[in-house]
Amino acid sequence: MTGWKRIAALAAAVALCVPLAACSSPTDLSASDTTASQDQSSQGWSGTASSGDAQSSGGEVTEATDPGAGQTARDVLATLPVKGRAPKTGYSRDRFGAAWADVDHNGCDTRNDILNRDLTDKTYKAGTHDCVVASGTLDDPYTGTTIDFVRGQDTSSAVQIDHVVALSDAWQKGAQQLSDDLREQLANDPYNLLAVDGPSNQQKSDGDAATWLPANKSFRCAYVARQIGVKHKYSLWVTQSEHDAMANVLASCPGQQVPEHGGADGDAVAGTATGTDDADADGTAGTSSDGTAGTSSGDVYYKNCAAARAAGAAPLTAGQPGYRAGLDRDGDGVACE
Repeated sequence: MTGWKRIAALAAAVALCVPLAACSSPTDLSASDTTASQDQSSQGWSGTASSGDAQSSGGEVTEATDPGAGQTARDVLATLPVKGRAPKTGYSRDRFGAAWADVDHNGCDTRNDILNRDLTDKTYKAGTHDCVVASGTLDDPYTGTTIDFVRGQDTSSAVQIDHVVALSDAWQKGAQQLSDDLREQLANDPYNLLAVDGPSNQQKSDGDAATWLPANKSFRCAYVARQIGVKHKYSLWVTQSEHDAMANVLASCPGQQVPEHGGADGDAVAGTATGTDDADADGTAGTSSDGTAGTSSGDVYYKNCAAARAAGAAPLTAGQPGYRAGLDRDGDGVACE
């Protein structure tokens, strides 16, 4: 009887283990999750946010950070995570809010805000309180040419507003983790917007620095530096090919700084000062130790409002040495106020 009891006990033990074999221990689940994460990592995208305190917890990113203004673009580039593109699944322009919303509540849509900032010799549509730009002149940073803008069904497209970091590109490199409000901010942030040559904007499409750069070579350093600033500000990442393309551009201008917060402020077009003795071979104007660009005929020239403030010259009024329309964002005759 003892032998039979042993056999019965063994059979019961086997029966108990069979259903348990189908379950995984917490250790097994952890290993499985780790493997899946490694598979996604090997494709370059982990499905989580890319950088920053808000992202480190894997949560939704709700606040922008400083773009890194004042630092060299190469230094800020070194802080951007390098990953592959996330799937474009779910992308639509609507995910970034209504197009050209009046996010600053100044009574004027974002498109006209940027036209007003970047164009000179402007006229306005009657009855719009100097909001809707009817005509103006653009010193186009992408081609280095001058474009006459005339508002109209067949003419408005000559000047378009470009997202320096395209929204589709942003979506695939971290913007999926941004809150709805922050995505709308990104789409309407003057820091990420430039009035440019329409055909160039169409050619660029949603390309990054690895697939498209401005034809105007003297603007490429400033262009790439602004892309880096946008990506840092909104916790976006870069692909390896994009990183390498940016690094290649910046190799010719190692001192290029990330642009300031708050839009172009007149520094969108590199090399606008002409006749300088210290211009680089690619046409980029040299700058002095106080940040002012070299000038001809003894005229005072400030690359941007930061340079004007550093020199103690801000605010600048029309007719004062150093004043130019590119620094006067609201066209009121007072720049860098």
